[in-house]
Amino acid sequence: MKRIVGIAFLFVLAVVVILCSCAAIYLRTPLDEKGAGKTIAVQRGMTFREVACLLEKEGIIRGIGRFILLGKLWGAFPKVKAGEYELSPSMTPLQVLDALTKGRVKHHKVSIPEGYTVRQIARFLETEGITNGEAFLEKCFSPQYTSSLGIQAKSLEGYLFPDSYLFPKGLPPEDVIEMMVRQFRQVYTPQYAERAKELGFSDYKILILASIIEKEAAVPGERVLVSSVYHNRLKRNMRLYSCPTVIYGIKDFDGNLTKRDLERHTPYNTYIIRGLPPGPICNPGKEAIEAALYPAETKYLYFVSKNDGSHHFSSSLKEHNIAVWKYQKKMKYPLKNQ
Repeated sequence: MKRIVGIAFLFVLAVVVILCSCAAIYLRTPLDEKGAGKTIAVQRGMTFREVACLLEKEGIIRGIGRFILLGKLWGAFPKVKAGEYELSPSMTPLQVLDALTKGRVKHHKVSIPEGYTVRQIARFLETEGITNGEAFLEKCFSPQYTSSLGIQAKSLEGYLFPDSYLFPKGLPPEDVIEMMVRQFRQVYTPQYAERAKELGFSDYKILILASIIEKEAAVPGERVLVSSVYHNRLKRNMRLYSCPTVIYGIKDFDGNLTKRDLERHTPYNTYIIRGLPPGPICNPGKEAIEAALYPAETKYLYFVSKNDGSHHFSSSLKEHNIAVWKYQKKMKYPLKNQ
C-alpha cells in the first residue's frame, strides 16, 4: 500500500513538475522574436478572456486557455488597465501580462496652443481621442469642481495651461484637467503673485488681462506694448475696446464681427463696460502672463492692426485716427473720442 501511495505521489509530482516547466517555457517564450509591434486598445470594462482573445487575434500570444490560466495564477484578472498598449509577438507572455497589469499604456504628445478657450481645448482633446469633450466641459464649468481644485472661479477658463503634454487615450477628464492646472501652478510662481500685488491686481485679474493680451498680440514682441495700452487705459478708467472680449461673449460666434455685436450688452463687451471683463477669455501662455505683469513703460492708449499681424501704437486719438485711416480705410466703425 505504501508503495502504491509513493508511486502515486511521484506521478503527481512529475505531472506538477512537467506542468510548471511547460508554464515556465510558455511564460518566457515569445510567439515570434522578429514580430512587429502593434497598438492594442484595451477598452474599459473588457473581461480578461476578452483581452486574451484580442491578443490572440492580433497575433501577440498563442493559446488563450493557457494565457487565461496563467493570468489567473498571476492575479492579473482585476489588475488589467484600460488603454492603448504597444505590444509585440516578440514579447513573452510574461512581459505582456506585466505591461497589462502595470498599465504601461501608450502616451501621445498633445500640444495645446496658447490662446485656446476651454471649449476649443475640449474639442481638440476629443478629436485626439484623449478624453470625452462633453464630460471635460462639464467639469470645467462646474463651480463645485473648480472649488475642489482650490480655484474660486465659475470656470477653469484661464487655468488650463497651454503646453505640450503626454497623455494616454481614454483618460477621465479629471486626470487631464488636473495635469493642466498643475502645470499652470508651476508656471505662475509666488514671484508672479507678489508682482500682481505690487500692481494692485489680484492673480485672477492678471489672468484676465493676460488672456486679452494673448488674443490681441499675434507678434510676440508686441505683447508688452499691448499690455501697456491696457494698463494705461485701466488707470484712466477708459474702456478697453477689445474685440476678442466681445467675441468671447457671443454664443456661437460665426466669425463675422458686426456693429450690432459691438453694441450688444454682454458682461464681456468692453466696448460698453469699463474695466476688465468678469473672467479670462482664453488660456494664456507664460509670455502673455509676464506681459500682463511687466508691461512696457509707454504713454500708448491706442493700437490698430496693420493687416500683417502687427499693430501701430498711438498716444493720442488724433494720431490713432490717422493710423486707422492709413491701415483700415474700410473700417466702418472707428473708435470715437473716449
